[in-house]
Amino acid sequence: MKIAIVYASITGNTEAVATGLWRAFRKEGIAPDLISVENFESASLPYFDAIIMGTYTWGSGNIPHAMSDLYQYMSGSPRPNLVTGVFGTGDTSYPHFCGAVDEWTKLLSYETNLAVTMKIELYPQQQDEKKYSLFVQSILDRVKAQNLHMPVHK
Repeated sequence: MKIAIVYASITGNTEAVATGLWRAFRKEGIAPDLISVENFESASLPYFDAIIMGTYTWGSGNIPHAMSDLYQYMSGSPRPNLVTGVFGTGDTSYPHFCGAVDEWTKLLSYETNLAVTMKIELYPQQQDEKKYSLFVQSILDRVKAQNLHMPVHK
């Protein structure tokens, strides 16, 4: 099973969640690729069973510039067999808490097989570990279900 966790982080909050998810996958015996969005090649998407997007929110609920190229690449290009998840960090004092997660959710629910979303307030806390496990299990369950429906090539 090939999974990538692709993230953008400016304060370290989103990177910390990405790392927490990476550890949760490792506990399940899966070694996902943990990749900063600046180092992710969009052309590699077909080689993954699942892609997890991690983002912070910029301004008044916007996707950060660092994620915009990948967002555009994913727009208008359906990949119904690609399992996806999205997570993000944000501050509830802003009017659009984790607005970038909401934008990714809209896109991925139309273009991919979106399994799960997660929002974390600022820096992840101890109690978020349970959320990581649930997130990872949702991705793994969806990938397994997707593989059951894939045609067998001979």
